[in-house]
Amino acid sequence: MRTLSDELLLESFYKAIELNLSPDFIQLIKKEIERRSLHTKIKKTS
Repeated sequence: MRTLSDELLLESFYKAIELNLSPDFIQLIKKEIERRSLHTKIKKTS
């Protein structure tokens, strides 16, 4: 995941949620987003 651009990482996060992929996989992406301090760029979802 470290080779993904920030933009692609965020797109992957939203797509994983949209496709209802494994919660573990989504959490893995989310941890990388937090590691890169991109969590402020995550859109709030209801």
